[in-house]
This record gives sequence, structure tokens and C-alpha cells, in this order.
Amino acid sequence: MRFMILVKATADSEAGKMPDQSLIASMAAYHDALQQAGVLLDASGLQPSAKGWRVRYGDGRRTVTSGPFADTAALICGYTMIQVRSPEEAMEWARRFPAPSGEYADGEIEVRQMFDLDDFEPAQSIERFRNSEGANR
Repeated sequence: MRFMILVKATADSEAGKMPDQSLIASMAAYHDALQQAGVLLDASGLQPSAKGWRVRYGDGRRTVTSGPFADTAALICGYTMIQVRSPEEAMEWARRFPAPSGEYADGEIEVRQMFDLDDFEPAQSIERFRNSEGANR
């Protein structure tokens, strides 16, 4: 089972403020533990939304809007992907995740299970995904 740990953005992360060294050290230790346990798939921080864009779909059209985006609560500033044996194991790893804005600051992570191709009805299009490089690693 694959899970994505989403780190919610804050005003500081959207302003491009880098985390302090103690938080970076905590994150490094946490991700080292994930790697040593053999469950880490990927992890990274994201640049502020000012350096990104959104594509909206509607009425057969695509509309591109450049950031920044004001709805900070709906944004993420980083993620960690893990592969574990159960939702309970994913929850235990999530509980160990360092406070993303520092130990005494408000912050939030969200954990979501990822779909695997086996969750979908068999179809030629699913097989195309399965044969794609990197699909459901």
C-alpha cells in the first residue's frame, strides 16, 4: 500500500522562507528512518505557489492561471511517499513525522492512500499505464 504524506503550506512557506536547521535535521533523521525501514519511495519540498500555475478545465477549454494563490490552506509545500503493509503502519509513520513548521508552531500534514492500478477494472488503458515507465513503482 502506498501513502502520500502531504505537508500543508503556511504563510511562511508561501513567502519562500526556508525552514531552520533544526527542522531540516529532524526531517533528515525521519526520512533516514523511512529509508532504513525500506518504506520511503520519494520526498521533496515544493517551491511557493508564486512559481507555479494551475490549469482549469471546463466547457471543453483549458485555462492557465499563474500563482501565487491566496488560499494557503488548500496548498501543499512538500510531500513524502511511503509504501507500507497496512494503513496502521502508515499512521504510525505519520505520527512520527516532524512538526512541519517547527515543534511549537501551527502546522498540518494530511495522509492519503494512493490508488494502485489493481484498484481499477481491467482495461486496455490500464494496461497502457501498467506498461508505462514508473507506473505504480
